[in-house]
Amino acid sequence: MKTIQLPDIRLQVYDEGSGTPILFVHGFPLSHAMWRGQLAPLAKRFRVIAPDLRGFGASEMTPDTGSGSEGTAAETTMRQLADDCAALVDQLCDGRPVVLCGLSMGGYVAWQFAKHHGSKLRALVLCDTKAAADTPEAAETRRKMAEHVTKHGTGAVAEAMPAKLFAAATHTEQPAIVAEIRRTIETTSPAGLSAAQRGMAARDDVRGDLAGIRVPTLVIVGRHDAISPPEEMQAIAEAIPGAEFHVIEGAGHMSPLESPDEFNRLLTAFVERLG
Repeated sequence: MKTIQLPDIRLQVYDEGSGTPILFVHGFPLSHAMWRGQLAPLAKRFRVIAPDLRGFGASEMTPDTGSGSEGTAAETTMRQLADDCAALVDQLCDGRPVVLCGLSMGGYVAWQFAKHHGSKLRALVLCDTKAAADTPEAAETRRKMAEHVTKHGTGAVAEAMPAKLFAAATHTEQPAIVAEIRRTIETTSPAGLSAAQRGMAARDDVRGDLAGIRVPTLVIVGRHDAISPPEEMQAIAEAIPGAEFHVIEGAGHMSPLESPDEFNRLLTAFVERLG
């Protein structure tokens, strides 16, 4: 891991390998470690860059401006996270555009990156994510979770979320990765988690932008994803000109972690076809 200084914050970033740069953007409320099945294997063929987003993992939190309670940022927007990723690309890639691979919240960041930093984008890989904004009810649930975590910490979230993130078979056949994700959530900064929840609650509906995406795009979803179901992901792929769509059997919302070999096969073939 290396430390990258942005204008207002320091991020911790995994950066290994050479060749086509792939920027892996993790989901909520996780860290770069969720890509552990991709990092070392794919760094043998490509340059693999995987940051801990601001407020997550070992990266710093947005500096407190006094707008919230002590140590708390009111909101981390998906645009801010995309701007952070663009700044990383500027520092690390010498103007070379990247393949951006984002899962769930990482997909929300990918939409903003494509919209505001398109010149830095070679291709998109969208995993288990959404293009629609939250419903009013879902947004309110996020805000309530943010308030609860601010007051009581991340324990309840760590206990509840894994049930939604993995296929039923993963819980019985790969309990170690379920436990790993639970530990990651438990150790996530309450301030970082709350700020990102508020940012996701306020995110844009980008379905109307999909037809304008002009970079090669790969869409991947786990067959048993209960958060971003295959039908929803297929609709995203159909709306993006020329996008590829693949379902990973046996996986849930965390398809790269649950089925790393199949995920890596799909991603490697896609990136190599870019030339």
